Amino acid sequence: MNKISILLPNLNGGGAEKVSVDLARAFNFLGYKVEFVLMQAIGDFLPDVRRDYTVVDLGVYKIRDVPWSFARYLRSRHPTAIIANMWPLTSAAVIGRCLSGKKCTLLLVEHCTLSQQYMGWGTLHKHIMRLSMATTYRFADCLAAVSEGAAKDNAKLSGLPEHRVAVLHNPIPCRSMPTTDACSMAKAFWNCPQGERILTVGSLKEQKNHPALLRAFARLPRPHARLMLLGQGGKEAELRTLAIELGINDRVIFAGFHTDPSPFYATSDLFVLSSDYEGLPNVLVEALSFGLPVVSTDCPFGPAEILENGRWGRLVPVGNVNALAKAMDESLSVPADGNALKRRAADFLPEIAACKYLDLFKLPYDLGAK
Repeated sequence: MNKISILLPNLNGGGAEKVSVDLARAFNFLGYKVEFVLMQAIGDFLPDVRRDYTVVDLGVYKIRDVPWSFARYLRSRHPTAIIANMWPLTSAAVIGRCLSGKKCTLLLVEHCTLSQQYMGWGTLHKHIMRLSMATTYRFADCLAAVSEGAAKDNAKLSGLPEHRVAVLHNPIPCRSMPTTDACSMAKAFWNCPQGERILTVGSLKEQKNHPALLRAFARLPRPHARLMLLGQGGKEAELRTLAIELGINDRVIFAGFHTDPSPFYATSDLFVLSSDYEGLPNVLVEALSFGLPVVSTDCPFGPAEILENGRWGRLVPVGNVNALAKAMDESLSVPADGNALKRRAADFLPEIAACKYLDLFKLPYDLGAK
């Protein structure tokens, strides 16, 4: 059986990790064996992944130690194809394959817009990133990014022509409705009647610009509305302080990280994304799959692609608090066509995404037979 290896730093509860788990299930569905190769075998998704897949722990803490460890892995495990995720691990994977002497197909995938992600890291870091990508990416068999904007950014940073970088939209499963018990658990978090429940899902980090969302929520002319932040991260203390300063702390719910957010989507009335930048935000598709109306910043890159420039949800300028508050209020006032939103979400099913990966690998599959 052909084996696909997925290389990641760890299995923490982030977007790239979630994408990888969903892809693994789709590859299994299409008849492929999947192995997770981790710098460190830690993270929120690890228990679930270990139940279904082989997990290989490279046991390294620093990127500079990855190439030799990864080379040993390739010589001993012989995967057919490798999906290496996120710079600088992607560059280390190229070096590791060269050291191994193996010919397995190597795909490098970026899940975010690197020039945005590392904008504040200084000129030296930017030069190191460009140099490492320019010297390693050309030796990979395939390159991909999760949105058109991210693909163009990837090509520019690596000095390669744009046609070398494929666009592989993230796989997002259409989740089944959660159980009654799961919905009851979510409702206990909300602790308010349905009608004005506003949800956002994502790590509590600067990129997501949760302060703008809190300020917009504070301006919302709906005193009974609730805002739930589903996720964890280093900015939580600051956000809690801001909620107190804005006088909304009794209406903002910090619900923490949950491996399955389905009950929270199912019990919400509106989903909001306030990010400054994205690669391709899975959470928008997940929200659509539950028929939820969506408001998002028109950030680079991804929301406009998913929402088709506003066809499937409202787009507002990045950082515009008033526009965000207005769009939230309007979305709660107008009934949404939930079935149409669910049909749009189906365009991102994992089986469809997995087939596009296999096309890049030139590996066979028969989706119609499944």
